[in-house]
Amino acid sequence: MLIITPNLHFNGQCKKAIEIYKQAFGANVMQLIYDDEDLVFHAELNIDGCRIILSDSEGESSSFGNSMSLIITFDTADEVKRTFSLFEESCKIIHPIQKTDYSSCFVSFIDKFGIRWELMTEQTLK
Repeated sequence: MLIITPNLHFNGQCKKAIEIYKQAFGANVMQLIYDDEDLVFHAELNIDGCRIILSDSEGESSSFGNSMSLIITFDTADEVKRTFSLFEESCKIIHPIQKTDYSSCFVSFIDKFGIRWELMTEQTLK
């Protein structure tokens, strides 16, 4: 089963955005991980049953047009790798396939059409 999740990218103001979203939408913080510079590495909010992922951009500035991506969550790492292989030759890789604190298999890229995608599994050993 695939799960599609919006992912919002910020320029060092993710903590402030989370506070506003909590007040404005009644968002519940499900997960909040900081990096070494006290920026948000990974956050998950739940707004009325909808999962939204947020983070501060790493080494790149977010601007209109690249401040959002779609995360596709797969059941297994093999599915992530197979799907990424269809894009690999013609994309700009942002984060190569890797394990993270929140995913056993994660890759982030911009396809040839300019759309930012992030393919991942939940934290599993699959």
